[in-house]
Amino acid sequence: MIREINKGEIAECVRVIRSSFKTVADEFGFTCENAPRFTAFATTEERLLYQLEIERRLMAAFFSDDGQMLGYYSLAFQDDAACELNNLCVLPEFRHRQVGDALLSDACIRAKRRGCTRMNISIVEENERLRRWYEGKGFVHTRTQKFDFFPFTCGYMEKAL
Repeated sequence: MIREINKGEIAECVRVIRSSFKTVADEFGFTCENAPRFTAFATTEERLLYQLEIERRLMAAFFSDDGQMLGYYSLAFQDDAACELNNLCVLPEFRHRQVGDALLSDACIRAKRRGCTRMNISIVEENERLRRWYEGKGFVHTRTQKFDFFPFTCGYMEKAL
């Protein structure tokens, strides 16, 4: 089941995000020292509370039948009928069971209901497997950008809704 999360579930969201993105950090050699702003290290309860309460992001999670949070995403609504999908993730032990597919589908549906006509994402450009997954879901690669504070290139993609 996918539903919007509440303030009391923020700590669990942080755990799921950090655990999920840690596998990417490990795969590509990101650490707190060389990538302190990477999601696996930079996500905190304070940051998510700010996104929920101040930025008014839509935050949703996938729950198992017994109530365990298995995956998460947030949507930041932008001007020009666009939204940005952030932190779509699935706990490593529950990957390859269509949880990510369900979360992405849910995000697209909720974004359309809010009047969005385009969804943007940013990914680790070097993560070719993830890029191919998003391309298979209709996203188109639009550009890359290198930042001094990341040991990787940011890839940007978008999808018409």
